[in-house]
Amino acid sequence: MTNKENALNWFEIAVSDISRAKKFYESVFDIQMEQTEMMGMQMAFFPSEDMNGKVSGSLVQGPMHKPSTEGARIYLNGNPDLSIALARVESAGGKVLMPKTKISDDVGFMAAFSDSEGNGVALHSNH
Repeated sequence: MTNKENALNWFEIAVSDISRAKKFYESVFDIQMEQTEMMGMQMAFFPSEDMNGKVSGSLVQGPMHKPSTEGARIYLNGNPDLSIALARVESAGGKVLMPKTKISDDVGFMAAFSDSEGNGVALHSNH
């Protein structure tokens, strides 16, 4: 990896019920996710511009994917203000684990929630 490459280029959030998880993330982030079957797995993709160098990812239901609040934690983009997405978490079937919390003036804010599948996920925003 050179210093010009992203440290992260793809993420997958493990789910038990792809339809339920897709509905949860679409509700929280007010997005539409395309769903497909790939390599024996059900996948629903976060919106992205193909091959533009920005990180994207998907929800994945398959034998190698087990939802968990333990392990790696991903931070999803909550800009411009993560309060908007965080306010939708519980009505969409998740649970707020950490309210909006200031990290620092130059880094911004974070929050954490568990999704409809029991995954621990975090949000980050500048404001």
